[in-house]
Amino acid sequence: MNLTDLIGYGAAVVAGLVIGLAGGGGSILTVPIFVYLFQIPPVLATSYSLFVVGSTSLVGSISYALKKQVDFTVTAAFAVPSFFSVFLTRRLLVPAIPDPLFHFGSVSLPKDEAILYFFAFVMILAAQAMIRQPNLTQSTPGRPRLGLLALDGLGVGVLTGTIGAGGGFLIVPMLVLLAGLPIRRAVATSVLIIAVNSFVGFSGDLHRRDLDWSFLLEFTAFSICGILLGIYLARFVSPVYLKRGFGSLVLFVAVYMLLKEINKS
Repeated sequence: MNLTDLIGYGAAVVAGLVIGLAGGGGSILTVPIFVYLFQIPPVLATSYSLFVVGSTSLVGSISYALKKQVDFTVTAAFAVPSFFSVFLTRRLLVPAIPDPLFHFGSVSLPKDEAILYFFAFVMILAAQAMIRQPNLTQSTPGRPRLGLLALDGLGVGVLTGTIGAGGGFLIVPMLVLLAGLPIRRAVATSVLIIAVNSFVGFSGDLHRRDLDWSFLLEFTAFSICGILLGIYLARFVSPVYLKRGFGSLVLFVAVYMLLKEINKS
Protein backbone atom coordinates (compact mmCIF):
# COMPACT_ATOMS: atom_id res chain seq x y z
CA MET A 1 0.00 0.00 0.00
CA ASN A 2 1.57 3.30 -1.09
CA LEU A 3 1.25 6.77 0.47
CA THR A 4 -1.60 7.81 -1.84
CA ASP A 5 -3.62 4.73 -0.82
CA LEU A 6 -3.01 5.49 2.86
CA ILE A 7 -4.23 9.05 2.36
CA GLY A 8 -7.27 7.75 0.46
CA TYR A 9 -8.24 5.28 3.16
CA GLY A 10 -7.66 7.94 5.82
CA ALA A 11 -10.02 10.21 3.89
CA ALA A 12 -12.58 7.36 3.91
CA VAL A 13 -12.47 7.37 7.71
CA VAL A 14 -12.98 11.16 7.72
CA ALA A 15 -15.99 10.89 5.37
CA GLY A 16 -17.62 8.30 7.63
CA LEU A 17 -16.75 10.36 10.71
CA VAL A 18 -18.58 13.41 9.37
CA ILE A 19 -21.68 11.38 8.41
CA GLY A 20 -21.80 10.02 11.96
CA LEU A 21 -21.36 13.45 13.53
CA ALA A 22 -23.53 15.57 11.27
CA GLY A 23 -25.90 13.21 9.43
CA GLY A 24 -24.44 14.07 6.04
CA GLY A 25 -21.77 16.03 4.27
CA GLY A 26 -19.04 13.40 4.46
CA SER A 27 -20.47 11.50 1.50
CA ILE A 28 -19.77 14.43 -0.80
CA LEU A 29 -16.04 13.73 -0.41
CA THR A 30 -16.13 10.14 -1.63
CA VAL A 31 -16.26 10.88 -5.37
CA PRO A 32 -13.24 13.27 -5.28
CA ILE A 33 -11.36 10.67 -3.19
CA PHE A 34 -12.02 7.96 -5.78
CA VAL A 35 -11.24 10.18 -8.77
CA TYR A 36 -8.17 12.08 -7.60
CA LEU A 37 -6.54 9.66 -5.15
CA PHE A 38 -7.44 6.29 -6.67
CA GLN A 39 -7.68 7.41 -10.34
CA ILE A 40 -11.15 5.89 -10.85
CA PRO A 41 -13.24 7.22 -13.78
CA PRO A 42 -15.91 9.70 -12.57
CA VAL A 43 -19.02 7.73 -13.61
CA LEU A 44 -17.70 4.56 -11.94
CA ALA A 45 -16.66 6.69 -8.93
CA THR A 46 -20.30 7.75 -8.45
CA SER A 47 -21.30 4.06 -8.41
CA TYR A 48 -18.63 3.27 -5.82
CA SER A 49 -19.69 6.27 -3.78
CA LEU A 50 -23.29 5.09 -3.63
CA PHE A 51 -22.23 1.70 -2.27
CA VAL A 52 -19.82 3.16 0.29
CA VAL A 53 -22.27 5.82 1.46
CA GLY A 54 -25.10 3.28 1.61
CA SER A 55 -23.11 0.73 3.62
CA THR A 56 -21.62 3.31 5.98
CA SER A 57 -24.96 5.01 6.59
CA LEU A 58 -26.73 1.67 7.12
CA VAL A 59 -24.36 0.79 9.96
CA GLY A 60 -24.91 4.24 11.44
CA SER A 61 -28.69 4.04 11.10
CA ILE A 62 -28.81 0.69 12.92
CA SER A 63 -26.92 2.25 15.81
CA TYR A 64 -29.30 5.22 15.87
CA ALA A 65 -32.38 2.97 15.57
CA LEU A 66 -31.29 0.92 18.58
CA LYS A 67 -31.20 4.18 20.52
CA LYS A 68 -34.74 4.97 19.22
CA GLN A 69 -33.61 8.21 17.60
CA VAL A 70 -34.95 7.49 14.09
CA ASP A 71 -38.40 8.75 13.02
CA PHE A 72 -39.64 6.03 10.66
CA THR A 73 -42.82 7.87 9.61
CA VAL A 74 -40.83 10.86 8.40
CA THR A 75 -38.30 8.50 6.80
CA ALA A 76 -41.05 6.86 4.73
CA ALA A 77 -42.55 10.20 3.65
CA PHE A 78 -39.19 11.46 2.45
CA ALA A 79 -37.56 8.27 1.20
CA VAL A 80 -40.32 6.50 -0.79
CA PRO A 81 -40.55 9.15 -3.57
CA SER A 82 -36.78 9.46 -3.44
CA PHE A 83 -36.43 5.71 -4.13
CA PHE A 84 -38.02 6.12 -7.54
CA SER A 85 -36.10 9.21 -8.59
CA VAL A 86 -32.69 7.89 -7.53
CA PHE A 87 -33.21 4.50 -9.22
CA LEU A 88 -34.49 6.00 -12.47
CA THR A 89 -31.67 8.53 -12.46
CA ARG A 90 -29.00 5.81 -12.19
CA ARG A 91 -30.71 3.37 -14.53
CA LEU A 92 -31.93 5.78 -17.23
CA LEU A 93 -30.70 9.37 -16.88
CA VAL A 94 -26.95 8.88 -16.22
CA PRO A 95 -26.47 6.29 -19.04
CA ALA A 96 -28.44 8.58 -21.39
CA ILE A 97 -26.07 11.52 -20.93
CA PRO A 98 -24.24 11.84 -24.28
CA ASP A 99 -20.45 11.57 -24.47
CA PRO A 100 -19.25 14.16 -25.20
CA LEU A 101 -21.98 16.24 -23.60
CA PHE A 102 -21.60 18.78 -26.40
CA HIS A 103 -19.28 19.34 -29.32
CA PHE A 104 -18.81 22.70 -30.98
CA GLY A 105 -16.03 23.00 -33.52
CA SER A 106 -12.79 22.01 -31.81
CA VAL A 107 -14.33 22.40 -28.34
CA SER A 108 -16.01 19.47 -26.61
CA LEU A 109 -16.99 18.54 -23.06
CA PRO A 110 -16.60 14.81 -22.25
CA LYS A 111 -19.24 13.19 -20.06
CA ASP A 112 -16.76 12.42 -17.26
CA GLU A 113 -15.58 16.04 -17.10
CA ALA A 114 -19.16 17.35 -17.20
CA ILE A 115 -20.06 15.20 -14.18
CA LEU A 116 -17.03 16.50 -12.26
CA TYR A 117 -17.89 20.13 -13.09
CA PHE A 118 -21.47 19.54 -11.93
CA PHE A 119 -20.21 17.78 -8.82
CA ALA A 120 -17.92 20.72 -7.98
CA PHE A 121 -20.85 23.11 -8.46
CA VAL A 122 -23.00 21.06 -6.07
CA MET A 123 -20.12 20.98 -3.58
CA ILE A 124 -19.93 24.78 -3.62
CA LEU A 125 -23.68 25.00 -2.95
CA ALA A 126 -23.34 22.38 -0.19
CA ALA A 127 -20.44 24.27 1.38
CA GLN A 128 -22.44 27.49 1.33
CA ALA A 129 -25.42 25.73 2.93
CA MET A 130 -23.23 24.22 5.66
CA ILE A 131 -21.32 27.44 6.39
CA ARG A 132 -24.30 29.79 6.32
CA GLN A 133 -26.97 27.39 7.52
CA PRO A 134 -29.80 28.84 9.61
CA ASN A 135 -30.01 28.11 13.31
CA LEU A 136 -31.38 24.57 13.44
CA THR A 137 -30.94 23.98 17.12
CA GLN A 138 -34.68 24.50 17.61
CA SER A 139 -37.23 22.37 15.76
CA THR A 140 -40.38 23.82 14.26
CA PRO A 141 -43.35 22.48 16.26
CA GLY A 142 -46.50 21.37 14.53
CA ARG A 143 -47.69 18.70 12.12
CA PRO A 144 -45.02 17.47 9.67
CA ARG A 145 -45.55 18.80 6.13
CA LEU A 146 -45.30 15.40 4.48
CA GLY A 147 -46.19 16.64 0.97
CA LEU A 148 -43.29 19.07 0.91
CA LEU A 149 -41.02 16.39 2.36
CA ALA A 150 -42.00 14.08 -0.51
CA LEU A 151 -41.18 16.75 -3.12
CA ASP A 152 -37.85 17.38 -1.44
CA GLY A 153 -37.24 13.63 -1.51
CA LEU A 154 -37.75 13.55 -5.29
CA GLY A 155 -35.18 16.29 -5.79
CA VAL A 156 -32.62 14.74 -3.45
CA GLY A 157 -33.07 11.41 -5.25
CA VAL A 158 -32.12 12.93 -8.60
CA LEU A 159 -29.10 14.59 -7.00
CA THR A 160 -28.00 11.38 -5.27
CA GLY A 161 -28.36 9.37 -8.45
CA THR A 162 -26.41 11.86 -10.54
CA ILE A 163 -23.39 12.59 -8.37
CA GLY A 164 -23.33 9.64 -5.95
CA ALA A 165 -23.63 11.74 -2.78
CA GLY A 166 -26.23 11.17 -0.09
CA GLY A 167 -27.56 14.72 0.06
CA GLY A 168 -27.47 14.92 3.85
CA PHE A 169 -26.63 18.62 3.68
CA LEU A 170 -30.12 19.09 2.18
CA ILE A 171 -31.96 16.42 4.15
CA VAL A 172 -31.13 17.51 7.71
CA PRO A 173 -32.43 21.12 7.36
CA MET A 174 -35.62 19.86 5.68
CA LEU A 175 -36.29 17.36 8.47
CA VAL A 176 -35.93 20.14 11.03
CA LEU A 177 -37.92 22.79 9.15
CA LEU A 178 -40.63 20.62 7.52
CA ALA A 179 -40.94 17.70 9.94
CA GLY A 180 -40.27 19.57 13.17
CA LEU A 181 -37.58 17.13 14.32
CA PRO A 182 -34.96 18.17 16.88
CA ILE A 183 -31.52 18.47 15.27
CA ARG A 184 -30.08 15.24 16.71
CA ARG A 185 -33.19 13.26 15.74
CA ALA A 186 -33.02 14.82 12.26
CA VAL A 187 -29.38 13.73 11.97
CA ALA A 188 -30.28 10.15 12.99
CA THR A 189 -33.24 10.01 10.58
CA SER A 190 -31.22 11.48 7.70
CA VAL A 191 -28.61 8.73 8.03
CA LEU A 192 -31.27 6.06 7.41
CA ILE A 193 -32.67 7.99 4.43
CA ILE A 194 -29.17 8.34 2.96
CA ALA A 195 -28.54 4.60 3.42
CA VAL A 196 -31.68 3.52 1.60
CA ASN A 197 -31.34 6.14 -1.15
CA SER A 198 -27.74 5.15 -1.84
CA PHE A 199 -28.46 1.42 -2.01
CA VAL A 200 -31.42 1.99 -4.33
CA GLY A 201 -29.18 4.09 -6.56
CA PHE A 202 -26.42 1.48 -6.52
CA SER A 203 -28.91 -1.24 -7.47
CA GLY A 204 -29.29 0.55 -10.79
CA ASP A 205 -25.57 -0.11 -11.42
CA LEU A 206 -25.39 -3.79 -10.46
CA HIS A 207 -25.28 -4.71 -14.14
CA ARG A 208 -21.81 -3.13 -14.46
CA ARG A 209 -18.96 -5.60 -14.96
CA ASP A 210 -16.15 -3.25 -13.94
CA LEU A 211 -16.92 -3.14 -10.21
CA ASP A 212 -13.85 -4.00 -8.12
CA TRP A 213 -15.57 -5.57 -5.11
CA SER A 214 -12.35 -6.26 -3.21
CA PHE A 215 -11.30 -2.61 -3.28
CA LEU A 216 -14.86 -1.41 -2.68
CA LEU A 217 -15.31 -3.53 0.46
CA GLU A 218 -11.89 -2.48 1.76
CA PHE A 219 -12.68 1.21 1.35
CA THR A 220 -16.13 0.75 2.88
CA ALA A 221 -14.65 -0.90 5.98
CA PHE A 222 -12.57 2.21 6.68
CA SER A 223 -15.58 4.46 6.16
CA ILE A 224 -17.66 2.34 8.58
CA CYS A 225 -14.94 2.74 11.22
CA GLY A 226 -15.30 6.47 10.72
CA ILE A 227 -19.07 6.58 11.20
CA LEU A 228 -18.89 4.47 14.37
CA LEU A 229 -16.33 6.90 15.76
CA GLY A 230 -18.51 9.81 14.65
CA ILE A 231 -21.59 8.44 16.41
CA TYR A 232 -19.60 8.12 19.61
CA LEU A 233 -18.16 11.64 19.36
CA ALA A 234 -21.56 13.14 18.45
CA ARG A 235 -22.39 13.21 22.16
CA PHE A 236 -19.65 15.78 22.68
CA VAL A 237 -19.67 17.85 19.47
CA SER A 238 -22.37 20.21 18.16
CA PRO A 239 -23.44 19.16 14.63
CA VAL A 240 -24.12 22.80 13.73
CA TYR A 241 -20.57 24.00 14.43
CA LEU A 242 -19.11 20.87 12.91
CA LYS A 243 -20.92 21.38 9.61
CA ARG A 244 -19.70 24.95 9.36
CA GLY A 245 -16.11 23.81 9.72
CA PHE A 246 -16.64 20.94 7.33
CA GLY A 247 -18.29 23.29 4.84
CA SER A 248 -15.00 25.15 4.56
CA LEU A 249 -13.22 21.88 3.72
CA VAL A 250 -15.84 21.02 1.08
CA LEU A 251 -15.41 24.47 -0.48
CA PHE A 252 -11.63 23.98 -0.63
CA VAL A 253 -12.02 20.57 -2.33
CA ALA A 254 -14.55 22.01 -4.83
CA VAL A 255 -12.17 24.81 -5.83
CA TYR A 256 -9.35 22.25 -6.18
CA MET A 257 -11.54 20.13 -8.47
CA LEU A 258 -12.44 23.08 -10.67
CA LEU A 259 -8.80 24.18 -11.02
CA LYS A 260 -7.73 20.61 -11.75
CA GLU A 261 -10.33 20.15 -14.50
CA ILE A 262 -9.69 23.58 -16.04
CA ASN A 263 -5.95 22.85 -16.23
CA LYS A 264 -6.70 19.56 -17.99
CA SER A 265 -8.75 21.30 -20.67
